[in-house]
Amino acid sequence: MSVSRPVRTGLAVALLASAAVACGDAGGLRGAGSTPTATSPARLWPQLTPASSPAWNIDEADTEVVKGVTVPGDDLRKVDPVAIVRAEIAAHPKDYRGPTAIYRDTTARMATCTSKPAAGKATGGKATDRTADLDADADADTTAAGTCPVLQPYYRDLTGDGRVDLTLGFRLLPGDAPDLTAVRVYTVDKHRLLRVMAWEDAVSAVELAGRSVIIRSPSDLADYEYRLQWTWDPEQKAMLLTHDEMLRTHHGQPPGRPSPTTTATAGPSSTADPSPSPSPSVTP
Repeated sequence: MSVSRPVRTGLAVALLASAAVACGDAGGLRGAGSTPTATSPARLWPQLTPASSPAWNIDEADTEVVKGVTVPGDDLRKVDPVAIVRAEIAAHPKDYRGPTAIYRDTTARMATCTSKPAAGKATGGKATDRTADLDADADADTTAAGTCPVLQPYYRDLTGDGRVDLTLGFRLLPGDAPDLTAVRVYTVDKHRLLRVMAWEDAVSAVELAGRSVIIRSPSDLADYEYRLQWTWDPEQKAMLLTHDEMLRTHHGQPPGRPSPTTTATAGPSSTADPSPSPSPSVTP
């Protein structure tokens, strides 16, 4: 016969009382010391007039329709990534064309590109709460001197509309810094190819996590790196810079390389873990 709830309660009280008698004061409550006083943020210089405009323009929510490139069936996997880069070069000749253009070597090496670079990789049609590492070194043949600067394209739904978006990178040569890389994100809007994110930096790693793009870059400080995260904003219809921070690396080592057999899985998260961590690989 089962013991009723009141009887079980009485038995438990009796057992606890006997244990207390047998053990003396061992089970008694003890103070953990004083509780630190909560400190609220202290506002400095309240007399200053709040700024009404940013000091620097980082092209937040800056989008651009790519002219001259169509999207058959609104499927970005059918668009030639090399054609997209060539369209950007044509739209910004000051940066890419002429003997004084800062990225003139990128234009010169575009002649070595085939109709498409190495086959693109899908990172899952839906946003995921795990991180997919987009390792630029995976396409070593596209980064060597004299070869195509366009890196392997990656496809994942970053905007939440159920269709894959395109994350694309290409080398900026010669540039002001070694290994300068352009990172772009494209989506389809009203049957047009729309660029919703653009960033150039010295890149250590690029990752996709949820609806975010994460770029890690080296720092002047040993054992530290910069971590910038862009996340899709449905109101602005653009990838916004939502995190900009400096983090310690793993004892001076870059984040662990992903296993070639691990596949990113679907999940609801829209942000990424701010701590550096090994990332599962993506699969074709």
